Amino acid sequence: MRNEASLTTQTAELPHSIRSAVEVLWAYHDLHHALEPTDVGIGLGSHDLGVATCAADLYSAGTFPLIVFTGANAPTTIDRFPRGEAVHYREHALTLGVPDEAIMVEPEARNTGDNITLARKLLQKRGLEPNSVTLISRPYQQRRAFATCRKLWPQVSVQCASLPLTLDDYVSSIGDFERVVNMLVGDTQRIKVYAEKGFAIEQSMPDEVRSAFQQLVDDGYTTRLI
Repeated sequence: MRNEASLTTQTAELPHSIRSAVEVLWAYHDLHHALEPTDVGIGLGSHDLGVATCAADLYSAGTFPLIVFTGANAPTTIDRFPRGEAVHYREHALTLGVPDEAIMVEPEARNTGDNITLARKLLQKRGLEPNSVTLISRPYQQRRAFATCRKLWPQVSVQCASLPLTLDDYVSSIGDFERVVNMLVGDTQRIKVYAEKGFAIEQSMPDEVRSAFQQLVDDGYTTRLI
């Protein structure tokens, strides 16, 4: 799979003081699924164009015959993707050789729950009811995406995928370590909070993950907390 060019010209490196904690959260969110062929790939909108790259690579590898890109905009993506996350994802996938007829666009979703439910409704509108899906997301969104899909679409078999980047390579590709760390902390909090709210299934959280999360919160990485 291809790596992405940096979103900025900024050089980004994780500070030594938080590296261990960030590595713990990074490992927790990556589910390391062994990918098998599925009926459809669903690319979840975000600030990370690597989602579209991963979807295109998996399509080319024959993992699925159809891609649904889903996503409107969030405050973190409006400048980068002014026409909407899913629209820009589609345009990027086309440049990577995915045929237009293999792409569907859902342009209204504003959170992960919307990504799942609105992508499903779009497929149903086309007369499609998949038995299996591949969710393509940022590496640290895998666990939350999986838990959300299992709650909202329990009938479907689900696996998760992201560009296979190391933590350092991912931070470098984004160009802003603070953004990545804040997002990691926010997604970790949501594993527990969203399950409590009924948005996702419950998942275990090891003590080392809880400790790493709290360290990063205490260090001020709180901009993505609910």
